[in-house]
Amino acid sequence: MALGELPDYPWDEMAPFAARARAHPDGIVDLSIGSPVDPTPEVVRSALAEATDAHAYPQTAGTVRLREAIVAWYERRRGVTGLTEANVLPTIGSKEFVAWLPFMLGLGEGDVVVHPRAAYPTYAIGAQIAGATAFASDDPDEWPANTRLVWTNSPGNPDGRVLDLAALQRAVARARSLGAVIAGDECYAELGWDGLWASEPVPSILDARVTGGDLTGVIAAYSLSKQSNLAGYRAAFAAGDPALVARLVTVRKHAGMIPPGPVQTAMVAALGDDLHVAEQKERYRARRDVLRPALERAGLRIDESAAGLYLWATEGRDAWSTIEALATRGILAGPGHFYGPYFPEHVRFSLTASDERIAAAASRLAASGLR
Repeated sequence: MALGELPDYPWDEMAPFAARARAHPDGIVDLSIGSPVDPTPEVVRSALAEATDAHAYPQTAGTVRLREAIVAWYERRRGVTGLTEANVLPTIGSKEFVAWLPFMLGLGEGDVVVHPRAAYPTYAIGAQIAGATAFASDDPDEWPANTRLVWTNSPGNPDGRVLDLAALQRAVARARSLGAVIAGDECYAELGWDGLWASEPVPSILDARVTGGDLTGVIAAYSLSKQSNLAGYRAAFAAGDPALVARLVTVRKHAGMIPPGPVQTAMVAALGDDLHVAEQKERYRARRDVLRPALERAGLRIDESAAGLYLWATEGRDAWSTIEALATRGILAGPGHFYGPYFPEHVRFSLTASDERIAAAASRLAASGLR
């Protein structure tokens, strides 16, 4: 089946609002896409610099050092034990993995890809690339019999929703009953804020308490873009069922989907250093502690948002009206319309702006509100 016409890139619709926000006398506060603004840690930059004599082709499956670092990181940071080098592989960022996974698994016409109702749009795009059908649902009982791939996203983008162990267990059990692969997008797992997740780690879909110690049909995706400010490096990885990993490595070898050698070396450094991750989390915490009350005082209600990089908010009117009001105050955010049809009154606010810009947003909201 040939690739059909894809929808326009949604963020292109933001151009007039971005222009209005930039016209603010004190400049734009960009809380939209969520591109990191803080420096890449020196330990990572040094590792990259020392690896620039990269004359040979890199390894698609990842160097031994990188695979060992991923395995060690999963055990140390996610509580996932028993992984080996056969369970992991590096990817060129996480977005390409999300977009191409249905195709790489051989899905096509008649197959269904399930994803959350409040969803990063690339889940549906990946289904379309493969010729499959996307289906938005948070209830495993709704998943149709021809489901072949299920995406979970915890903490969620855009809504910061966290799936606890019971929810993950239910999702895995249902996917297995359908004969479907289940993939957990866990890219914001280090950023827990509220409730249980203020003190407990966000659980992984690879946790033995979820899988019963059997990774068959289960895979997880993770990114270093936010916790290590490596968005420009395109540094991510996947882990799980060794049979699935082997298939993906074979496809990626044929297609040349290989993280550059210096980036693989930089990833080893990033995965081995927890200090910079803790420091970055505290930066986001401080910004969140300024932005959240400012939004609430301006009349927005914060929903979910217990973890992750965003605040998911609504003032009870169409999101485009809120986006327009924000742009008039020099603030750019993301409308809920970009994340499916179910949340047309919500707006996503990213924490990836400098301390000074977050403070500026709070000051503008305090001065004039949104109405």
